[in-house]
Amino acid sequence: MKKIIFYKTDSGNSPAQEFIDSLSDKQAKKVAWVLRLVRDLETTPTKYFKKLINSDDIWEVRVQMGGNIFRLLGFFDEPQLIILTNGFQKKSQKTPKHEIELAKSRKQCYLKRRKRDG
Repeated sequence: MKKIIFYKTDSGNSPAQEFIDSLSDKQAKKVAWVLRLVRDLETTPTKYFKKLINSDDIWEVRVQMGGNIFRLLGFFDEPQLIILTNGFQKKSQKTPKHEIELAKSRKQCYLKRRKRDG
């Protein structure tokens, strides 16, 4: 089983958690359901969890509810540890480049902090 944690900024904020908290109860329940699938299944179907191409190993949790499409981006820190960096409502076919860049930037901050803190 994998473990999923939320990235925290230097000021202690958790952008991915804040995104989930901004959703309606029904939407948040669907996101939680998909996160449980990602956590519990040995191999998660790409419908729910997919590595983004040319993205420095950024992965995307994919949630669809009616006409709404939600994404949570993150990365693997260890083979079974996923760090979720940010979330957003997807409004176009392609994942917005600035969201991918944000995930990459937060990944670098996380890895630097981890190295510094031992």
